Amino acid sequence: MNEKSLRIIILEKILRFMSRLILVKYKPKIIGITGSIGKTSTKEAVFCVLSPHFSVRKNNKNYNNEIGLPLTIIGAESGGRSIFKWIIIFLRWLGYVILPFRYPKVLILEMGADRIGDIKYLLSFVHPQIGVITEISGSHLEFFKNLEGVTKEKGTLVQELTENELAVLNADNKYVLGLKDKLKSRVVTFGFSREADVQAESPVFSYDDNGHIQGISFKLSYDGTTLPVRLNNILARHQIYAVLSAVAIGVELGMNLVDATQAIGCFSSPKSRMNLIPGIKNSFLIDDSYNASPTSTQAALDTMGEIEAKRRIIVLGDMLELGEETEEGHVKIAQRFLEIKGDIFIAVGTRMQFAVSELMKNNFNESNIFSCSNSIEAGKKLQEIIDDGDLVLIKGSQGARMEKVVEEVMAEPTKASELLCRQEAKWKKIPVRDL
Repeated sequence: MNEKSLRIIILEKILRFMSRLILVKYKPKIIGITGSIGKTSTKEAVFCVLSPHFSVRKNNKNYNNEIGLPLTIIGAESGGRSIFKWIIIFLRWLGYVILPFRYPKVLILEMGADRIGDIKYLLSFVHPQIGVITEISGSHLEFFKNLEGVTKEKGTLVQELTENELAVLNADNKYVLGLKDKLKSRVVTFGFSREADVQAESPVFSYDDNGHIQGISFKLSYDGTTLPVRLNNILARHQIYAVLSAVAIGVELGMNLVDATQAIGCFSSPKSRMNLIPGIKNSFLIDDSYNASPTSTQAALDTMGEIEAKRRIIVLGDMLELGEETEEGHVKIAQRFLEIKGDIFIAVGTRMQFAVSELMKNNFNESNIFSCSNSIEAGKKLQEIIDDGDLVLIKGSQGARMEKVVEEVMAEPTKASELLCRQEAKWKKIPVRDL
């Protein structure tokens, strides 16, 4: 494990002090969001519901850690290595502290936790009045060893809530729901389960007149009322969870259910999270290249298996940070691929060879399995294979750089910066390496 430099430790302490003073002065309502997956989608959905009615600020980019969270509170971007930029940030903070500036009434803060103690540190200067736990699953297991460790860490967010505050919990995840009876706060649950307070039922894909998929429709039930919801830009059913939690929070903050469900119509997936993008040769790409865990990858495969297509092609990069679960996690992906009757499997990286071995064990056609060392190689291979009417899922951990595959086969590459993740200059400078 790499230890933080003294300079970073000092910077974190300074930013913690600065952000704490702002919160004490302005006292915004704080919504904290954590979980193994779904944090960013939930943050975007909550912002979508609340922004027409409240002055709201959310984390930008991946500002969900010891440095990013204070910068979000201050309302600034990182100064990087520039002393001048950090001086500007300090002056901005000073203005907020000294002068009666307008400040958001609500902060929506995604809170990341990759190691034990991360959430506790963030709570040392941020106290949410509403805490959301999206999911507990096998991502970032490397520093937690097992799911019980993940649950303990993520659960810290809601265990700190008081009697008058609110925990918003995923009713379909046993680890999250298991926290319910241990809390002092009020609890609202969400999910597809009949026991969920905010429940989704009857989700169906919607298509246009040409048979092209547009999104998902479902029924939302809460407190005895049922309303139809249509999500034109959403492809994955698991993203309905973000919508359910956002509606619950809107109602908690005084919105009526109709207004909350209407507001969610603006919700669209964050970049490279199950976005449908036109591909070359009249193909369709499911760009889920932002990140990957066994749970999110299986969910993506489930979605793909329900969509009509000429062929289903899967391009999967290594899932990183799984620790002891590395082999099992990749094997399960192969099993799910077989269950949905996928046609072509392109494996990217050495860890994904566990999936390849499982496919071969199950007598999957070897001529439809391709192994690549990196995403550049995989993109070129996909370009050779792809054909009219193919549906292609592209996914992998951040380190796999699977957005490079999408760049290679998207129909309009000039829209890459608008549609894809990791298009910033700093990412472009990082060379793609073999996995």
